[in-house]
Amino acid sequence: MLARSRPARWDAVPRQDGRRFVVTGASGGLGLETARALAAAGADVVLAVRNLDKGRAAARTMTGDVEVQRLDVADLASVREFAADVGPVDVLVNNAGVLAVPWALTADGFETHLATNHLGHFALANLLLPRLTDRVVVVSSDAHYRGDLDLTDLNWERRPYRPFAAYGASKLANLLFLAELQRRLTAAGSTLRATGAHPGSTATAITANTGDRLKTWVGSWGHRLVGMPAWKGALTTLYAATMDVPGNTFIGPGGLLEMSGWPTGVGRSQAASDPDLAKQLWLRSEELTGVRFPL
Repeated sequence: MLARSRPARWDAVPRQDGRRFVVTGASGGLGLETARALAAAGADVVLAVRNLDKGRAAARTMTGDVEVQRLDVADLASVREFAADVGPVDVLVNNAGVLAVPWALTADGFETHLATNHLGHFALANLLLPRLTDRVVVVSSDAHYRGDLDLTDLNWERRPYRPFAAYGASKLANLLFLAELQRRLTAAGSTLRATGAHPGSTATAITANTGDRLKTWVGSWGHRLVGMPAWKGALTTLYAATMDVPGNTFIGPGGLLEMSGWPTGVGRSQAASDPDLAKQLWLRSEELTGVRFPL
């Protein structure tokens, strides 16, 4: 078990020569910093991005072997196309996400947070499992503590829609997916593992699309004032992706309230530790995406 008190400084990603990583949402913020650090450590990195122009611009800021491929995790057709074409992968980093966006349904008929933060990554991971050699990294948030997952109303069509609540629910779904994926891998006798991370409070542009100018401004400047720079916020993901930690380990910042600090093992909510809820969400996710555990 990783120590939680005063974690030591960790910012030196071990060499990753000969290893191939896919990082979703790698054109900006945490994804960009994660991909940049992996490429600098010798990894072959696929920037899986919705906007190819932004992805190519991000790639030009990196050293090492970097390629750009299109992936919209909110669109299951795009997920399937990407998975079919990407080739062998050692590590999948499920990083892309949205926060507190206005209510909308995707092309597949799913609420945007659910589709982007959970279902797309659920499908992508399961489609790639037969070609993975090491692990799946699930990027969640400390907002999962405030998440309430209603499996009977995942699209927020019956309940009044609350953007931050929808985000928290999707981040809770991330951790339930992490736990159930590791349970299934272990039961199948697989050497693959699933690990998780959350960045604490980090200055990124994730609040840019709330549709509410005040919330966007408060979110942006709040994270700038009290949050870590993106390169440091990405360290928890990099730790979960490159260090020898057990499956179902959850890495977060070791500082006060897990808002900042160096990577260390952290806890999770009671709901995120509920094996029955994790199994129920998994089955529901299979129904919605048409993608099943392949091992």
